[in-house]
Amino acid sequence: MSFDDGGDLAELYREVIVEHGRKPRNFGELADANRHVEGQNPLCGDHLEIALRVDGDTIADIAFTGSGCAISQASASLMTEAVKHASVADARTLFDNVHAMLVGAAGGDAAVDPAALGKLAALSGVSRFPTRVKCAALAWQALRQVLDDADATTVTTETSEP
Repeated sequence: MSFDDGGDLAELYREVIVEHGRKPRNFGELADANRHVEGQNPLCGDHLEIALRVDGDTIADIAFTGSGCAISQASASLMTEAVKHASVADARTLFDNVHAMLVGAAGGDAAVDPAALGKLAALSGVSRFPTRVKCAALAWQALRQVLDDADATTVTTETSEP
């Protein structure tokens, strides 16, 4: 399914983004975090700080603060819900799938079926608006960076792929 499949599905996706943009989940400080990363999208003005508590191979807790457009806030909110209590490996796989959904699969591979991503499918319509892809990808890029490098501190969309 895609964002264009029927008005009802497109409307549901819009509602999910609006709801998460207005009332983001896991928004706030995380006092016992052991990893932090800052994400910036200078072109749009989005700024996020993501804090995680990683215990062994599990994301035990995650939260974010920051400001930006509804898409960046909704994406961060949806991401934190999806990866909280997930293994680091599962979070990386989820990043790969969301990234493929946002920018399209490389090398002619079949695109990810957004329906398989649950609520994250709400982000599928962003791919129709290339200037907004970096807004949706910002939190995900920051998460990937801090999972790949526990000492990472900043990711900027100007220097990273969408």
